[in-house]
Parts: sequence; C-alpha cells; structure tokens
Amino acid sequence: MERRQFCRTVIAALGMTTITPAWAAAKQQATPPDPSLDSELARRMQEKIENYDQNFADDIILGDSEFRLMRRVLTKLSKTQSQVGFGHFNLMSFDELLLKAAATESIGALTPEELAFIEKVFFTDARTYGFYGEKITPSLTATIDDREVIKIPGSGHYLFRGKPEEFYKVIVREVGSNLVLTSGIRSVVKQLHLFFAKALACQGNLSKASRSLAPPGHSYHGISDFDVGKHGWGHRNFSDQFAETDIFKRLTDLGYVDIRYHRTNPFGVRFEPWHIKVG
Repeated sequence: MERRQFCRTVIAALGMTTITPAWAAAKQQATPPDPSLDSELARRMQEKIENYDQNFADDIILGDSEFRLMRRVLTKLSKTQSQVGFGHFNLMSFDELLLKAAATESIGALTPEELAFIEKVFFTDARTYGFYGEKITPSLTATIDDREVIKIPGSGHYLFRGKPEEFYKVIVREVGSNLVLTSGIRSVVKQLHLFFAKALACQGNLSKASRSLAPPGHSYHGISDFDVGKHGWGHRNFSDQFAETDIFKRLTDLGYVDIRYHRTNPFGVRFEPWHIKVG
C-alpha cells in the first residue's frame, strides 16, 4: 500500500478527518487588486519590499484568539520536527503530521479549532496579505515522493532529482566547496512551520511575515528551488549581507544563475540573494 493511502487508512481508523478546502469555498472574498495593473499599488508594494520589517496600516494582523491558536499549532509543529528530525520534517506530508501528532502523547492530536485555523491560513488568497506569487502547491495534503528526492551529504537537506540536483552540482563545481545548501525541499508542513514561526516573531502580522517568507502553498521550495550560503556564515546567509560575499559574486559572474526574489520582484517579497531559481 502506498504511503499516502496508508496514512488515510490509519487516519480513518483513528476517527480523524483530513482537511478539505471547505473554508475557502464557503468564505467569499473580494479579489485583491493586481499591482501589475495599478501603478500606485505597485509603488506601495515596492515600498513594503524595501521596508519589509516595518508595520504598515493595511497589514493583516491576527486577533488575540487566532494568535493563541497559531502559537498552539506552532508548538505542535516544533515538537513534531524534534521527534522526526529536521531532514524528515522537510518532507513530511500533512496526513503524516496528523498521524504523528495523534500517536505521540507529548505532541497531541490537532484539535478541530487548530485544523480549521491551518485550513484558513492555507486557503486564504495570499494577495490579501500582500503576497502576489502563484499558488505552487494547491493541495494541503500534497505529498512528496521519496523516490524523487536525494539527500545532499553534509547539509541535512533534500533536493529533487533531475534538474534541481544537477543544477546544484554544477553550481558547487563552479563556485567551490565553500558554498553550502542551506535549504532544499520544503513540504507544505515545513512551510507552515516556517510561516507560523515568522508570524509569531512578527506579533501575528501575516502581511509582514509574507514579506519575508512565501505563505504555505506558495513556496517554490515545494517543487524545485533551493537556498545556498557561505560555509560558516549561519543566519547571515539569510540576510542582505550574503549579497556582499564572494560566493554571491561568483554566482552572479556565472551568468546563468538567477535568484527568485530580486530587489524589484513582483511578488511582494524582500530581496533574497540566497534563493536560487530553478527553471
């Protein structure tokens, strides 16, 4: 029995239900404006990109009850990551998360309220937050086939086989071993964890979080892209400082390496010199 069907069988046996996009279907929202068609909106979006760590009057901020819900969900996600390990957590599907949480006393099954909150965040039109990238992974319960991934030695991260793996190998060969893979494949669960952690740091400001991180379902890490950094640089690899390194200069000099979120990107995301675009 394949992994996804096995998960659904066990979930049914536990009397649990998987998430469906019912909230999105039931809640009618006005379509947010398109910055490519509105010069003033485009100007404001660029202002927010350049000042991504500031608060703006039209930012979407969680109320107290939903902020508490997010903290509870984030705690369970963090405990799950500790249980299964960072590498495995990067590939974990939502069904697998439900099973692991329900079967582990120290984590605890996700409650209906927590599940509804996850669903709400996942299926809300991200343009509401100010993020204008496309929905890369539209299904909350999407899975990653273990046969299509490869673990990169010394990094703790995975890449998809094929073009992402080969592109990474070419870059390492051309730039040198001082370049490291800092983030590879991210499942929906991993992106949920990262997004909620960022939103917590932003005091529940989902718009502010989305200026630094693609909302769940919108990350190209789910299909191809990866992040690189300089060996020994730690968190500085995820800052503008990376653009000043010899590693970034070599990447730029290659001519065929592009970054996904440049300084004037149309997505509403801060400049990410470390995020390599694949295809």
